[in-house]
Amino acid sequence: MIQEQTLTVRLPASVVAKLQRAADLTYRTVDDIVATTVDAALTAPPSVPESLAAEFAAMHLLSDEALWAMARPSLSSAGQHRLRQLNHAAGERNLTEAETSEQTALLEEYHMSVLRRAQALAILAQRGHEIPFRAPLENSVDDQSFDSEITT
Repeated sequence: MIQEQTLTVRLPASVVAKLQRAADLTYRTVDDIVATTVDAALTAPPSVPESLAAEFAAMHLLSDEALWAMARPSLSSAGQHRLRQLNHAAGERNLTEAETSEQTALLEEYHMSVLRRAQALAILAQRGHEIPFRAPLENSVDDQSFDSEITT
């Protein structure tokens, strides 16, 4: 049997109205709607790497400002530049073992950054924010530079 606890939460009237409407439409209690919604919001999708699951769940607790900050590209300019160099070199010759390791690490950092950014934007969209179709790419890396295959 699942242990239950009572929790008092202050919510804006507009949120309570949405909860009541959802409960009415689904023939469930407001308590059930709240419990299901909170559980879903704090559970990462199963396809997310385990290392990111807790981070993604915690992102639902962040302020909108913090989420907008996370939606910005996070690979440093130096990292972007180095990855471009390595990708270019991989197109010209076989990379050394050290270069391949460095390229792999930078690509992993980039891919994790993309996942974090996507999650932040998804949460902001759920909260009703308008998400620009194409976010400013001030610090992003040219997408083509990531399309090259790692050469060993």
